[in-house]
Amino acid sequence: MEPEEQSVGQLVALGLARYEARVYLALIRRESFTAAEVAREADVPRQRIYDVLDALVRRRLAVAHPGRVATFSATDPELALARLMSDQREALDRMERVSSGLAAALLPVWSEGRSQSDPLDYVEVLRDPKAIAERFTDIQEAASRELLSFNKPPFVTPTANTVGVKAVRRLLRGEGIVRAVYTYEVLDDPEVSGNVDAFGKAGEQARFTEELPLKLVIADANLVLCDMPDPVAGTGATTALYIEHPAIAGCLRLAFQTVWQQAATFDAVRRARGEKG
Repeated sequence: MEPEEQSVGQLVALGLARYEARVYLALIRRESFTAAEVAREADVPRQRIYDVLDALVRRRLAVAHPGRVATFSATDPELALARLMSDQREALDRMERVSSGLAAALLPVWSEGRSQSDPLDYVEVLRDPKAIAERFTDIQEAASRELLSFNKPPFVTPTANTVGVKAVRRLLRGEGIVRAVYTYEVLDDPEVSGNVDAFGKAGEQARFTEELPLKLVIADANLVLCDMPDPVAGTGATTALYIEHPAIAGCLRLAFQTVWQQAATFDAVRRARGEKG
């Protein structure tokens, strides 16, 4: 393995996304770069470079220098690695807390299931895209207090989700909460980004992150719709779980809050991309 790729792999192991690792390694090669220069140096797509630089600056692994043309420089590697290690320790602590809560919530469910003839009667497995889209509509319409979601391509529902927009407005009228975390790649698709704008105008709070583990919707800490990798059916297959169980929904809600706290706001993303709000 080339030394450069080995360093990239080691930085990824410490919590960076691959593009972030490549950009950081490019930044340390000289005192400062413009965004365009570091995109070429790191071989990162121009449309992604501002998101990556913003993530490095937020994690204090790089410094932005304002000016007629903004430039960026790397944080001292020793300090940067210490910060990455600290982030990993904090993430591990959070995961331990979530794991403990999840175990405490799932154990009674598991125990109760041993005495049931159908221990999974609160779980519905869906493989038909039409059925998944219908359940997605159901969970949006069922929400009365809170609607939380992880969103990333590919999408099985229509791009213009008018049902979802109406659900957002209805929840906000009742002083409910609607929050969504999207991957940055949705902003590169005009149709999908237009849908994100429509939800934002309706009152949805949106944040953005490099990666999400799965697509997920949680309504009122009781109903859950999530996609699941299907190693048997193959990567092209769509499988989702529809779960009606407050303990499981509550634990997934804790996981959502952890990702939400670390994700970038819409305003921060727009500033990084040089867009007007």
